[in-house]
Amino acid sequence: MKLQNPHDTFFKETFGDAEVAKDFLNHYLPNSLMDVVDLHSLEPQKDSFVDKNLDESFSDLLFKAVIQGEEGYFYFLFEHKSYPSKGIALQLLKYMIAIWEAKTQKENNWELPIIIPLVIYHGRDNWQKVKKLGDMMKGYDHLPEEVQVYVPNFAYLLYDFSPHSDEEIKGEAILKIYQMVVREIFNPNNQELVQSIMKALTFLREIKNKEKGIDYLETMMRYVFSTGKNLTEEDAQQVMKQIETTYPEGSEVIVTLAERYMEKGMEKGKMEVAKNLIVKGLSTKDIIEVTGLEEKEINKIKKQVLQ
Repeated sequence: MKLQNPHDTFFKETFGDAEVAKDFLNHYLPNSLMDVVDLHSLEPQKDSFVDKNLDESFSDLLFKAVIQGEEGYFYFLFEHKSYPSKGIALQLLKYMIAIWEAKTQKENNWELPIIIPLVIYHGRDNWQKVKKLGDMMKGYDHLPEEVQVYVPNFAYLLYDFSPHSDEEIKGEAILKIYQMVVREIFNPNNQELVQSIMKALTFLREIKNKEKGIDYLETMMRYVFSTGKNLTEEDAQQVMKQIETTYPEGSEVIVTLAERYMEKGMEKGKMEVAKNLIVKGLSTKDIIEVTGLEEKEINKIKKQVLQ
């Protein structure tokens, strides 16, 4: 039930749908880009360029599109963390170079395509301003323009969902649901997360394909149950009741998910009790009697506590 990387899964299962990606770009791209991009040509690519040692912090998606009549790309980089990265421009440069290298090697063609980098962020700390690569270079701003042309520099499009009100959230149903949920996922106030989930559920009725709606409800709730650290059993029950009222088609799927979530919570609670009892010096036999855990589980916890 616990997803290995729930942020990555939720992002890719949402934006990996070309229609959702088009919806996002259609509502959030600046007009200057909309004038030169053919969104009908948008086509997802299978490649990923995030370093393995950073995949707990970032996810990426690459889309091919016609830009100013030529083949180009949109590169989406999604930050999982609750605080903004200082070196995001440098990360983007590395990934853009990797995209260019992969393309030139595959096609043996050194005409580089345009790549438009986008960063999606949803942490609690606001991203103060859009940074350029040059902002990371000491003294860059003080160089004469004639010298700056020798130094690589670029800006990226930033989308910070965290400060968006419900009225500022744009798009069709799935895109709205995604934005509402990720906006609150790091919020320590679990009731605000619950309320956003409740509002997000109302948009499910707008998804004409019922099977797709049920699938996305499951995708959303897997993410919520795996990532919403402050959610209680009572919160889960509250959401369940709302689903039964708002979107009964998905009730059966969500009941199973919620049961597993609550079982996971109970198991976690037992493990915390076992840790406390180990610290207090109780015997394995006594801990088994109190928690109901098996001896091998307690021995595993002991190794973690006493190492």
